[in-house]
Amino acid sequence: MRAKLEYIHGSPSLCNEFRLSTLVAALVIFYAMLRNSAATAFATPLEPNSFARVLAGNITRSRCDTLISDERILAVEQHFAANKVDPSSSSAAAAAPINIYFHVIREDATLVGGNVPDSQIQAQIDVMNEAYAGTGLTWTLAEVNRVDNANWFNNMGGPGTSISREMQVALRKGGAADLNVYTVAFTNSGLLGYAAFPFDYQNDPDIDGIVILYSSVPGGTTVPYDLGATLIHEAGHWVGLYHTFQGGCTAPGDSVDDTPPESSPAFGCPVGRDTCRGGEVDPIHNYMDYTDDSCMTDPFTPGQVERLKAMMATYRDVTF
Repeated sequence: MRAKLEYIHGSPSLCNEFRLSTLVAALVIFYAMLRNSAATAFATPLEPNSFARVLAGNITRSRCDTLISDERILAVEQHFAANKVDPSSSSAAAAAPINIYFHVIREDATLVGGNVPDSQIQAQIDVMNEAYAGTGLTWTLAEVNRVDNANWFNNMGGPGTSISREMQVALRKGGAADLNVYTVAFTNSGLLGYAAFPFDYQNDPDIDGIVILYSSVPGGTTVPYDLGATLIHEAGHWVGLYHTFQGGCTAPGDSVDDTPPESSPAFGCPVGRDTCRGGEVDPIHNYMDYTDDSCMTDPFTPGQVERLKAMMATYRDVTF
């Protein structure tokens, strides 16, 4: 048997050389597969709902439930390009400060029951104006509406749910240029907030607004989301901005040229994080990411400002 094996495979030295070359080839193939797998992981965005959960106030919550598919974005951007109104044109109405109708949905008149005090509401408006100072957009508190409804307060669902529509249809005030904010507990859905996009107003004006967790306003108890950045973030959607990680590392991403691509949302405040190769570090300090409130310190980029101005002129008929 040994003689036959030597006849088939050659001398022992040749046999060893063959085995060594085979091993090297296998390692090369494995390394190539590993690199390809890693590149795919960086380039492919996660499914939206697979990364939306965060720990806030000892409860696992969804940082933002304002989600939009890449397929829908394609249709939206085509419509936007074909119908875009120049913010500097006279065809759009000049904007006064955006009125905010603040609907405090509560279980009872206590703070834990959702009765957000006027001081916290004003603090929220103040931090919004600070965040949007470089955009030309300003916000003003038009009215505070306190509503006793334990069902809405505790059982509020995500966008498009029947209970969300019921509440907004019953309470919404104003037109396309007026922002309606609703604070609830999200007791059974574990959300932090969600918003309507400006391009949805024409087809469904009744649910044009923002719903947020009542304890995410400045001075709230939902650490580390207690400085008011939840409403700043959701207002970004309301004026037409996507998440910075929209589309992952693949163009056009969030449809803004000067926000670095990001494969997935950032949590906490991971300085130096870089999930897309060949570009800048991730925009973890941008309001349209998922980081802690205290990490969201950068102003909106010039590209984001340009986009939100055009979105507001096109779909809300306002310029600023």
